[in-house]
Amino acid sequence: MEFRQLSYFVAVMETGSISAASRRVHVAQPALTRQIRLLEEDLGTRLLVRHARGVQPTVAGRALFEEAVQLLDTRTRIRSRLSALGKGLVGRVSLGVTVTHLWVPEVAALLRRYRDRYPQVAFEVFPLLSGPQLERLREGSLDIGILYLDSAEQPGLVTRPLQHDHLMLAVPEASRWAASPPSRLSELADADFVWGFRSVSPVYYDRVMAHFARLQFEPRVVQYGADNITILSMVAAGLGLAIVPAASSWHPMPGVRYLHLDELIRCDMPLWMAWRETNDSPALHNLVSLVDGCFGEQGEG
Repeated sequence: MEFRQLSYFVAVMETGSISAASRRVHVAQPALTRQIRLLEEDLGTRLLVRHARGVQPTVAGRALFEEAVQLLDTRTRIRSRLSALGKGLVGRVSLGVTVTHLWVPEVAALLRRYRDRYPQVAFEVFPLLSGPQLERLREGSLDIGILYLDSAEQPGLVTRPLQHDHLMLAVPEASRWAASPPSRLSELADADFVWGFRSVSPVYYDRVMAHFARLQFEPRVVQYGADNITILSMVAAGLGLAIVPAASSWHPMPGVRYLHLDELIRCDMPLWMAWRETNDSPALHNLVSLVDGCFGEQGEG
């Protein structure tokens, strides 16, 4: 029993005659008659009674008609769903984004464009620091991440650069530093700093500290925060200064003034996109394909 034969049989049942069915399915009448007979032989029962004005279904024929309609509908649904999955039109994608970059225009444009173009994909966005993103990417609980990496070589991951960021100084708006900005980090030797834990983003932490070591600057840390939003909230409360990615300024924080220092601008903080090299999800790769339109062609250097 073939789907082709079932579709011919349904056409005969719905039109009431072999000749009308042959015109509907664009098959010559003798060939259609032969396929119906092969179907009857395969099932071992008669399905249709021929008479001068057309055909009449047997009891078995009426039962087969009900089942055949459902089978053909099911086949259509399966083919449509598999086709949509293959094209990435449906499915699920989980994206991690560093908290700092959720408000960056290019990232916001990427999220918006993907949602507009693929509205039927279950698109989940998780604000995560780089360390947790890497862990979840490698364990397979996250499809793709926007994060800081120390290099393009990440075992088991495909990486591509998105853009280059740098550092900036965040100070309480009511502080003397806001009124009289420093020009060098050495002027902040006695200042209190709010800092992040290395464990939550080792790559970012180590890159920043290596830059400070080259400048022979060691911040005096008096408070710690779990992420940049928490750190900036503590700065706004007057608990200290902070050195944060320049992208943080896209999310203005009341009570915080952002200051540019040449020594901080020289600390390159490249932002990357990464996903597992074994992840062949079309929905995922549709997201990757939109990157250039939002970020442009980015290089590592």
